[in-house]
Amino acid sequence: MAVARGEVPPPYRTRLTGRRLRALREEKKLSQGDIEKRTGLLRCYISRVENGHTVPAIETLEKLARALECPLYQLFYDGEEPPQLPNLPKRKSSDDIAWGSVGKDARFLNKLRRLLSKVEDGDRKLILYMAQKMANR
Repeated sequence: MAVARGEVPPPYRTRLTGRRLRALREEKKLSQGDIEKRTGLLRCYISRVENGHTVPAIETLEKLARALECPLYQLFYDGEEPPQLPNLPKRKSSDDIAWGSVGKDARFLNKLRRLLSKVEDGDRKLILYMAQKMANR
């Protein structure tokens, strides 16, 4: 398995998250039994997570964060403040991405809908069949 330079391989990520959970739990002077009472998770499961033998689901991590009374990001990040977010470009909404939702494309699509509604059923099926064949090329 290839791992990018500076990236932690997957088995070690699990151990790092488990170590971080244990450190936060011990920092708050809580036992695995206390976490078991707060989350409903079995003590043996908590131990397996802390020792890196089990990969918890995000819902489980949310339960553990609530039990430890800390934000979820602290399970992955060792620092007082949240990590600085990179300056990412703004994502386009689904309306911006959808073809035919605005402008010239929307006018064309509405015209096509109107015209197809006037075509007889057999002709419409033939047109749609041909369009599907062309799209699958």
